[in-house]
Amino acid sequence: MASYYARKFQNRKTASGERLNNNSMTAAHKTLPFGTEVIVNNLNNGKSVKVRINDRGPFVKGRIIDLTSAAFSKIANLDKGVVKVEIRVVN
Repeated sequence: MASYYARKFQNRKTASGERLNNNSMTAAHKTLPFGTEVIVNNLNNGKSVKVRINDRGPFVKGRIIDLTSAAFSKIANLDKGVVKVEIRVVN
């Protein structure tokens, strides 16, 4: 399951030290190294987006990745909030 960052986190420091930019194509993952690029594929509609890991999380049971709102909007409507995905490391 994938979710996205709330607006209140905009410009806060991520675990990598970068500032969160909800307009960028970045994401949080619990274990993948910072800088890792992954393809996130929405299993319900087949849409995908490429993101770079720059933060840790999500810290909600059952979720594997937190996307910026811009990245999430590429694969699903923000109203969904959470979608079933698979991720694939590409770099």
